[in-house]
Amino acid sequence: MFKGVALSILASVTFGVLYFYSKLLGDFDSQQTFGWRIIATLPFLTAFMLWSGDFAHVKTIFQRLVKQPLLILLLMITSALTCFQLWLFLWGPMNGRGLQVSLGYFLLPLVLVLAGSLIYKEKLSKFQMLAVAFAILGVGHELWRLGSIAWETVSVAVGYALYFLIRKQIKTDNLGGFWWDILICIPVAIYFAHSGLNAYGKFVDSPTLIIVVLGLGLLSAIGLGSYILASRFLPMVLFGLLSYLEPVLLALVSLALGEVIQADEWLTYIPIWCAVAILALEGALHIYKQRKNTEHLKYNVEKLPERLND
Repeated sequence: MFKGVALSILASVTFGVLYFYSKLLGDFDSQQTFGWRIIATLPFLTAFMLWSGDFAHVKTIFQRLVKQPLLILLLMITSALTCFQLWLFLWGPMNGRGLQVSLGYFLLPLVLVLAGSLIYKEKLSKFQMLAVAFAILGVGHELWRLGSIAWETVSVAVGYALYFLIRKQIKTDNLGGFWWDILICIPVAIYFAHSGLNAYGKFVDSPTLIIVVLGLGLLSAIGLGSYILASRFLPMVLFGLLSYLEPVLLALVSLALGEVIQADEWLTYIPIWCAVAILALEGALHIYKQRKNTEHLKYNVEKLPERLND
């Protein structure tokens, strides 16, 4: 349990560091940053998967591709979805839109709850219905304030949910599936890395950029790898509960980078934060009940010999 919690926290902290790390990539535009991130991530991700044993999933998906060539079309869709999210993740803080992106990550669990209810007919608990109501209040205020929701927020909340649903449907919801998403995107990444003025001259002018790019790939692999491993060691409720740490850190980093929540934006953020807090409270209560039931069962098992003797 402790190992899983540590890995989950490591993943969230790493993603928060990546948000701040974007400032070190100021010599690149958002397209070049995206390109170098994808290129640098693949070798580190491959090494991590070979170490953890997850590379077997890559081979399994390859075998499926041989038998079902049309699967490549669906993988191209998931590749496009995930690579867009990776681009947006760094584009946001580089362009003063980090808070809008982080708000999307706050909304994502709620969108997944609604998707589970509508698509898989999962029943919402009272806590979840209350959380959805708060989220609707926040989104409704934003619609009233601006007439629309920031495209960055919608892209994260809806785009990531669609990505997860497709991956679950085609059974590539593991680190191997993500590896294929990155591999398919490599040609596009190379194009973007080579685009723009003085693409290679920047490394000559500032040799430390090589270390920065390698660090970008290493941090990406550590964050993603830790996230996947944490999901193995933790109960789903606790894993989901800890995942809320990431958007909190992203919002804090955005504020640290100089972004500001305007006075008329608080009625958007506060209800959505309340919704996340309600889901977190539900998760904590669920874990508490599970622990109490386990302790009660253990007590009964220990007392069973005494009762039999009586």
